Amino acid sequence: MTALGILYPGHSAEDDYPRMEQLLGSDIRLDLVHTDIGTDAHRVDALLEMGSADRLAAGVAELRMSGAESVVWACTSGSFVYGWEGAHEQVRSLARTAGMPASSTSFAFVHAVQELKARRVAVGATYPKDVAGLFADFLRAGGTDVISVCDAGIITAAEVGTWGEEEVFALAREADRPDAQALLLPDTALHTAAHIPALEKELGKPVLTANQVTVWEALRLADRRVNAPTLGALFTREPVVQV
Repeated sequence: MTALGILYPGHSAEDDYPRMEQLLGSDIRLDLVHTDIGTDAHRVDALLEMGSADRLAAGVAELRMSGAESVVWACTSGSFVYGWEGAHEQVRSLARTAGMPASSTSFAFVHAVQELKARRVAVGATYPKDVAGLFADFLRAGGTDVISVCDAGIITAAEVGTWGEEEVFALAREADRPDAQALLLPDTALHTAAHIPALEKELGKPVLTANQVTVWEALRLADRRVNAPTLGALFTREPVVQV
């Protein structure tokens, strides 16, 4: 059994995680701990507070008790808003506090793009324009060529959490570009786990979503590969065979 720790801000699309746990198989357990978000707003000041070391540390003790082998801060905007160097310090602090390998959803996107060898990506963000731009800047700092950014201008995670299949597909279609090799949909408040194969079939390319890459990153930190096509192209790599 591989136990993976997820620090999830508030309550919006956390039901994506039990869905993904079921799709991954019986030997993967996702241990989800909710953190206090403070002010629910996609504003830089609120996001900096949401991702502060004190707020993350408050959830770590419970994860240590669960036997988790890695931990991921499951918040895209609450990590990239710190910038490239600040986000590195955020996960270093989390790793020290947790006593286990740590990362965040923002770094998960960077690593997932590298895994897929996608050089050019398009972004469909639920955020306001300025916050969406900070995500694009973060990806570029990680070596990704962001060719377009589409923003939905939504202020709160609570509103994003109400989106269903129709809204998710509309954002994906609007954001996609023919020359993009992958489409990225940030925001862990967005329900996407049930839609990834259909999105990839319609768009004809890999689709990376926040909750999906968060789980993939937690597996990567725990040195696990899982072949789960129902979670998209990112999960269709063959597992590493131990000899």
